[in-house]
Amino acid sequence: MTKRTAAKYKIDRRMGENIWGRAKSPLNKREYGPGQHGQRRKGKLSDFGTQLRAKQKLKGYYGDLTEKQFRRIYAEAERVKGDTGENLVGLLERRLDAIVYRAKFVPTIFAARQFVNHGHVEVNGQRVNIASYRVKEGDVVSIRERSRQLAIVLEAVALTERDVPDYLEVDHNKMTATFVRTPALGDVPYAVQMEPNLVVEFYAKN
Repeated sequence: MTKRTAAKYKIDRRMGENIWGRAKSPLNKREYGPGQHGQRRKGKLSDFGTQLRAKQKLKGYYGDLTEKQFRRIYAEAERVKGDTGENLVGLLERRLDAIVYRAKFVPTIFAARQFVNHGHVEVNGQRVNIASYRVKEGDVVSIRERSRQLAIVLEAVALTERDVPDYLEVDHNKMTATFVRTPALGDVPYAVQMEPNLVVEFYAKN
């Protein structure tokens, strides 16, 4: 299990955006960065700074992945035919923890990673406890029978702050989610604008 090194809401404040669109984000009350220098006036970012921020925001959104993990996913996106930025988003959305989060089985992407690691999730009837497991089109992700009444699941299903995207077919009565297709950037319900094209530029130069 990858250790999360930053509190999730610190990521919000560092980026200056409520990247998950959560009502609980402290950014809704404090629109400045964390730490004693957080309220200083921000200078204009260089091209490098803009690209770096775009990478940090996308990487942070999926549970603050390590640089090694993110770079590996990027390298794969680069090898696949088509637009590298679109491929990157598609690969990130195929992660099992991302599917569990998108299906509203848990309230946050961080909870999704832990939920998968603790063995509460099955893919096509087989238990999978690897958050980075890559789901294929047509795969059925489900919550194990004995885990369906957990408070975290019931809380997430009732959340109104986000909707299930149309590249998933979700049945909250049966606690199943079918991965219909790999989404394009425009299909993904990000709460803020993501710029994978700037991530591509960042890695092309560094």
